[in-house]
Amino acid sequence: MNAHRGSAVLSSATLKVQPAATGLTENHRLRLFSGSANVPLSQEVARYLGMDLGPMIRKRFADGELYVQIQESIRGCDVYLIQPTCQPVNDHLMELLIMIDACRRASARQVTAVIPYYGYARADRKTAGRESITAKLVANLITQAGANRVLAMDLHSAQIQGYFDIPFDHVYGSPVLLDYLASKKLPDLVVVSPDVGGVARARAFAKKLGDAPLAIIDKRRQAHNVAEVLNVIGDVKGKTAVLVDDMIDTGGTIAAGARLLREEGARQVYACATHAVFSPPAIERLSSGLFEEVIVTNTIPMPESSRFPQLVVLSVANLLGETIWRIHEDTSVSSMFR
Repeated sequence: MNAHRGSAVLSSATLKVQPAATGLTENHRLRLFSGSANVPLSQEVARYLGMDLGPMIRKRFADGELYVQIQESIRGCDVYLIQPTCQPVNDHLMELLIMIDACRRASARQVTAVIPYYGYARADRKTAGRESITAKLVANLITQAGANRVLAMDLHSAQIQGYFDIPFDHVYGSPVLLDYLASKKLPDLVVVSPDVGGVARARAFAKKLGDAPLAIIDKRRQAHNVAEVLNVIGDVKGKTAVLVDDMIDTGGTIAAGARLLREEGARQVYACATHAVFSPPAIERLSSGLFEEVIVTNTIPMPESSRFPQLVVLSVANLLGETIWRIHEDTSVSSMFR
């Protein structure tokens, strides 16, 4: 499938996974529902699985309280609720909790929270006195609401899986990103981690790109959403640099990294991230000419106002759909990423 910049949502059809078995709609024990956070992604997942999204009423009372009602019997069913906790984070998180509670009270056999983007993940430990560890708080809320299992994609910190005392499946958007990059046949690749904390992610990414060399950007963060880049560890001169991160929020870190890579002689700079949070002024930074392309996935919905010429959006719907099918059939999920 051809990639179109700025407005394309690409299919992950070339993933090395087997299509879900036909006749899934005959399996009455699996039900798929979508919250309001990313309905288009949920619809793509449902199409991959050969089924429809379950009917559900979502509305607000006059004072802003959320109301959810499942519109079909789910007694004894395995229910999958797709809801990234993206902006507005609090509303979407609360909606997910209400959906879980509604399914539990409707006697669902098992409730799986499918969270393509896990919000509040950046506060995963205390770095100063009197701070909250919100990643653990959200884990507690989801568990106490009644979820039996969680499926999430590209957590900000892998250790967040340990905050849950229920089964947790952690999948990665990298196969979709890698497939797209491989199709471009970029010369003289070097994979760059935007900070020391992302080295493991970048190293795994580089290994999948034919053991491409690795470089690291050394930075000092002065405050939240503010980064000071110091230098590059590794050789990027005359090469095509691919910056890899789990998310792009305000774009400050990755834009500063791209600027430094240009100064160090990189011929081209690409940015890859699973989650396009894109808080202001990310669009201005990312569209300033520093990047040949900014490659993200559709775990978070992308409004037209956030699109720019260098942006390429890839779909993870097939990957999520295959994962849901494998969980439901009790087959291996990790084998998808070997």
